[in-house]
Amino acid sequence: MDVLMPQLGETVTEGTLLSWTRAVGDPVEPGDVLCEIETEKTSMEIPATVAGVLAAIRVPAGEAVAVGTVIAVIQERNAQASEPTVAVAVAPAVPLPQRRTAASQFGPGRLADGTEITPWARRLAAQAQINVAQLSGTGPRGRIVGRDVEALAVGPYAHTPHDVIPLAGMRRQIAQRLLAATQTIPQFHLSVDVGVDALQALRASLNAAPPAAAAGAPASRLSLNDFVVKALGVALMRVPEANTVWAEDRMLRFHQADIGVAVAIDGGLITPIVRHVEAKSLAALSSEIRELAQRARARHLLPAEYHGGSISVSNLGMFGVSEFSAIINPPQAAILAVGAVSRVASETAAGGVQFESRMRVTLSCDHRVIDGALGARLLAAFREAIEAPAALLA
Repeated sequence: MDVLMPQLGETVTEGTLLSWTRAVGDPVEPGDVLCEIETEKTSMEIPATVAGVLAAIRVPAGEAVAVGTVIAVIQERNAQASEPTVAVAVAPAVPLPQRRTAASQFGPGRLADGTEITPWARRLAAQAQINVAQLSGTGPRGRIVGRDVEALAVGPYAHTPHDVIPLAGMRRQIAQRLLAATQTIPQFHLSVDVGVDALQALRASLNAAPPAAAAGAPASRLSLNDFVVKALGVALMRVPEANTVWAEDRMLRFHQADIGVAVAIDGGLITPIVRHVEAKSLAALSSEIRELAQRARARHLLPAEYHGGSISVSNLGMFGVSEFSAIINPPQAAILAVGAVSRVASETAAGGVQFESRMRVTLSCDHRVIDGALGARLLAAFREAIEAPAALLA
């Protein structure tokens, strides 16, 4: 059976064979990828449609041939056996109607120095108004392929001054995880305003005379985020059904509050896990969060220190962000987004007006684990802990 260069588009007249994934003599089954081709429209993999043996490769990698050209031969299993060979000449193309060619639309397929350009690369270069002579080819034998043009063009920004910033491993992994989270986790969001006047007064009192650290140096001052993490740990103990993660064929409900704290670092974001939050004092919690953040920024965290947990806290309030929704960090089932504290007017019981400090928090939930009512219960428990902060000192 002959394998032909396909026509992928009405005006496509030729294609470039980028690579072979099977060698002569290899057995093939229907659906097995034989090679990858590129045309002026797209690139794609060519599968086998019959079972047999790859008897001949008629077009070597890197060659551009007309649509309809025989690029390979598969000897079917019921055919008479013959010695597999690699043909050195390209088989003649099956006659096709005359169509507009890539050369007529997007320029010749060979530069003056002999460098060849694939049809797809020519098309991209013409659309982006790029002089192909300034490109360096990364294809077989230095051929200029589509990715070479894309690397220079960056789509519609070819003529806008810019810097090309390579993707670091961390940034690439973050992108992959967040994309997977948004595509595979059914997320919904719940927001609530929390009064923090009592918390701010307690924090100011505690920070006025912080206890001495073990080494004799002053202990670190308590931050608002320390109280948020502690209150969330207490809330998880009061609503244990929310302290759960999805594990595909089951759910895991935890007996302790392990909470991730988002830390911005150069090149991305990492979420170290603070374990047993419910059992730690505010001072111990504050010290641990600060120490984990420092080691996170120095890239000194161990994998066990940023894996696990059922929920995370992301606080952008210190940047003046009043409200936002955070993306769940799988396999966790929720994340609490914390906004800035603001002074707002409210009505008193006597009908007067008073000002109070409030903070808006938004809980993103994995609906497979936490439904609306359960999420609302968790937020209510969190608000109760924040608005009665003396209990957090126990």
